[in-house]
Amino acid sequence: MKQGFTYIDLIILVVYLAAVLFAGLYFSKKEMKGKEYFKGDGTIPWWVTSVSIFATLLSPISFLSLAGNSYAGTWLMWFAQLGMLIAIPLTIKFFLPIYSKNDIDTAYHYLELRFESKGLRILGAVMFIIYQVGRMSIIMYLPCMVLSKLIGIHVNILIIIMGIIAIIYSYTGGLKSVLWTDFIQGSVLLIGVTIGLIILLSNIDGGMGAIFEQFATGHKFLEENQPIFDPNILKDSVFLLIVGAGLNTMGSYVSSQDIVQRFTTTTDTKQLNKMMISNGILSIFIATVFYLIGTGLYVFYQVQNNPLPPAAQQDQIFASWIAYELPVGFTGVLLAAIYAAAQSTLSTGLNSVASSWALDIQARISKEEISFEKQTKIGQRVSLLVGIFSIIVAMVLANGGIKSAYEWFNGFMGLVLGILAGTFILGVFTKKANKFGASIAFIASSLVMIYIKYFVDPSKVSFWSYSIISIAISVLVGLLASVIWSKIKGVSIEPPKNTTIYN
Repeated sequence: MKQGFTYIDLIILVVYLAAVLFAGLYFSKKEMKGKEYFKGDGTIPWWVTSVSIFATLLSPISFLSLAGNSYAGTWLMWFAQLGMLIAIPLTIKFFLPIYSKNDIDTAYHYLELRFESKGLRILGAVMFIIYQVGRMSIIMYLPCMVLSKLIGIHVNILIIIMGIIAIIYSYTGGLKSVLWTDFIQGSVLLIGVTIGLIILLSNIDGGMGAIFEQFATGHKFLEENQPIFDPNILKDSVFLLIVGAGLNTMGSYVSSQDIVQRFTTTTDTKQLNKMMISNGILSIFIATVFYLIGTGLYVFYQVQNNPLPPAAQQDQIFASWIAYELPVGFTGVLLAAIYAAAQSTLSTGLNSVASSWALDIQARISKEEISFEKQTKIGQRVSLLVGIFSIIVAMVLANGGIKSAYEWFNGFMGLVLGILAGTFILGVFTKKANKFGASIAFIASSLVMIYIKYFVDPSKVSFWSYSIISIAISVLVGLLASVIWSKIKGVSIEPPKNTTIYN
């Protein structure tokens, strides 16, 4: 076992961070204004955007926890990745053609077009922004805590460095700069983790064969007594896990601005479809690699009795192995990959919050038309202020401040944001839904889901059923309220053209 993080690894990490900053500034050298700042300039290839979506969805929390799950003895959560096989076809078939035909500016622009309601657009944007600020803070805090223990640099310094670099290139270059740097970071992550698996296999007696042997003796794809299907679809089963994860992922694809913003870079549906399919392949591939690494680490440490490194808790086992077992230099590359996972999610968050504030909120509440130059300045100021605020909150979390209350609040916002997806589904799949019905559906779904999350026994209602419940409530309540409102008012409202699957 080597002595952990070395000066050579530190140099590699610093060079990597400098290269990312340089790349971000390089792609921001052309001045972007207005919609170019928020949607790119039409020159970004689909494969760059695809890797960017992948890098955005794969947070450092996933990076650390996926390997930790399989190290603990089961591949159960791997099946959640198969939800992509539901999410991607549904998004390609029903949502992307509508977004493309309407050339939407943001995710919540669709709500305004479909329900002819500025209020719903602003509501969607506000929910997304509050959730995203919380998510960015946690995504800075968690990996920096892990890296701080491994490399001996104070956690606050790591948080500040990560935040400043992301702020600089998201502020200066807008979405184009963010997408290209995401592509670099996603590529580092893919290559780094794959190299990590290859090195691990070379250090295990028996290599891949020893891992497959472990499936027969100890580690299982499924836990014992784990049902494949339960007739009560609210209770845990593999079927529910795949369907629930699929609907959650589809919710991110269709209603979360950080992902939808990538779809606004082009109106070419063929390119959009390529983005989605390649993103799905990358996601399932990297999840499989992480799970193989986790089982490989179990074989390496528990079966073949190699000494455990310091700080080798379940979720930190992969990071600890990187620091103490990899050859000098490779450690720097792999830790850079963890940092890359955080930074790509962070820069995406900053730019998506800036675009949503400027286009969904500021432009809607302003009494006069806002010029492209002013939109850009608003977006830049928002990304700067939100970046600084997220850094401060991450530092408070890292130093043991308001962690429990903050996590409760973030979980609550994540739950309500998931309900937004039900409003999008109501709009796309029904003709009769109107502004009144959509508003009532949002309130009803929010109240029911908050009750289920905080007052119902989790053994009776699985977390993976939340998306099914919230979508069902949104559609049923939304339709019923819309029909009643139309009858009372004596009017029949047709949805605007190209906003549903019917027209």
